[in-house]
Amino acid sequence: MNIENLNASFAIAGQLEFIEGRGGLSLARIANSTAEALISVYAGQVLHYRPAGEEEDLLFVSDTAYFADGKAIKGGVPVCWPWFGADPEGKGRPAHGFVRNRQWEVIATESLRDGATMIVLGVDSSEGTRLVWDNEFELRIEITVGSTLRIDLKTTNKGTQSFDLTQALHTYFNIGDIERTQVLGLEGGHYIDKVNGGAEKVQAGGVKIEGEVDRIYKEVSGDLIIVDATLKRRIRIRSQGSNSAVVWNPWMEIAHSMADLGDEDYRRMLCVETTNAADDVVHLAPGGTWCLGVEYAVERD
Repeated sequence: MNIENLNASFAIAGQLEFIEGRGGLSLARIANSTAEALISVYAGQVLHYRPAGEEEDLLFVSDTAYFADGKAIKGGVPVCWPWFGADPEGKGRPAHGFVRNRQWEVIATESLRDGATMIVLGVDSSEGTRLVWDNEFELRIEITVGSTLRIDLKTTNKGTQSFDLTQALHTYFNIGDIERTQVLGLEGGHYIDKVNGGAEKVQAGGVKIEGEVDRIYKEVSGDLIIVDATLKRRIRIRSQGSNSAVVWNPWMEIAHSMADLGDEDYRRMLCVETTNAADDVVHLAPGGTWCLGVEYAVERD
């Protein structure tokens, strides 16, 4: 559906319109009394969110990110689905599944009573998806832009066989300085250290980034908080449908090797991901639905 048709069907006067973004991608631009946001229909991906009264974006997007068909967009909130990480069956399929570089459809938009705006995007199983992952499904992402940013990723099994699911909302947060940032809420938790060959470790104190970090935290409960001393803000992460979380920063060497990430970008981004990862696997029976949800709030001291 082109921009004109999207606006005719789904625009909300004074709140939501569709525009053409980089690479010709269709974007939903939301501006209401509580916040502003940009959401790419391609990949079902939030690219920008800033609540009213804030100067800084919540999210990081690389200046060298790809905005092209078949490419993942480096930044914002990519959707990793229906597997997180490497192909679980070793068939050579791409890491993190197949919906973060696929066109989604606009399903609905709505103006909510509290001043927030919701948009629903979706992908359904098709002949094309079955060539990659042979299951029948309905995937929906509900994005609510208000004084907080709420994202609900809902999977429904439309087939006659159960399937397993791992997934992530692979959020890139915009931060002032990685060396003056820490993550609270994981103290004492067990994690898989992927930088150290998958060794299992215990988190001592807050998570501070002093080099490459790629960790899957297990049995996560309660809110996580990013403390950003440079931007003088705290980002509260409240998840549901998840018992795991990922903390990732590529650090210097990997950042330098990525064409879609600037050499110094590692200093101003941090991924804290709401996941079903590692042993946190969703077993979805026929007709069943699972919701992986998260809400982000910016707090000031």
